[in-house]
Amino acid sequence: MRLKLKRLGCYLIIIILLPYVITVFLNGSSITSYSHVDSARVKVRSGEQESEMPIEEYCIGILAKVIPASYEKEALKAQAVLVRTEVYRKIKESGKDTVLEEEFWTQKQMEAAWGNKYPKYYRKLEEAWEDTEGMVLLYGENLALTPFFRLSNGCTRDGKEVLGSEDYPYLKIVDCPYDIENEKQIRTVMAEDMDAEITAADTAGYVLSVRVGQENISGEEFRNNYGLASGCFTLQRYNGQIRITTRGEGHGLGMSQYSANQMAKEGGTYDSILQYFFEGTEIKEVAEILLDVE
Repeated sequence: MRLKLKRLGCYLIIIILLPYVITVFLNGSSITSYSHVDSARVKVRSGEQESEMPIEEYCIGILAKVIPASYEKEALKAQAVLVRTEVYRKIKESGKDTVLEEEFWTQKQMEAAWGNKYPKYYRKLEEAWEDTEGMVLLYGENLALTPFFRLSNGCTRDGKEVLGSEDYPYLKIVDCPYDIENEKQIRTVMAEDMDAEITAADTAGYVLSVRVGQENISGEEFRNNYGLASGCFTLQRYNGQIRITTRGEGHGLGMSQYSANQMAKEGGTYDSILQYFFEGTEIKEVAEILLDVE
């Protein structure tokens, strides 16, 4: 009788463990090495307050702030990979005690912005995050720089021209024909007359420097000073004022969110979208060792 019970126990153990054994045999034991990496807690600063929260909660808050939750799921997944990559890049560069300062939306801010769509939109972002769990963008052995913006002037910018470095060959000029058709492609702002002229622009047409009086400032600084929608703009005197015409929305480097969404509508997957905007990079699972940096 005791022997029969032992045999029965052995059979039960085999039945319970068999699926795991088969999975490990087919996929390798490493499949569990990255599990739940996004549940690690990080230090976050919001205003004057500092707190700890799971990476997942923090990054979903960033997603809510930086991209419309109404966008297609594959576009949201592409954005999730970019956000995750940047967070882990900062952790790797600054150590595990780094305090992350990227602005994010809290639950109250999401509810205020989305109203009764809050449950639906939050779940969309949560699914985009979960569906790409642990996935980051690598160039060689390094985490890639992953900038993004809302809408281009018709193409993205060259990383070497913008950043003055050859370390980001995957940030290239790529065409964004969808963006040209967007109703917000061209906007006009009137400003008080000033002694100003654009002194340099890059290949994609974005302003690199502006002379204002005797001072030279960057195109991005001028853009921020006047609250312009885009870093691609022209200056024209008109009726005693300066007419500033912008094209696109944002700085123009990296992934155009609007194009990504249009690509997703036409069946594009998040990995194909990322490969289009960051050619030469690879999507891989982030190693837990990144969370153990000093």
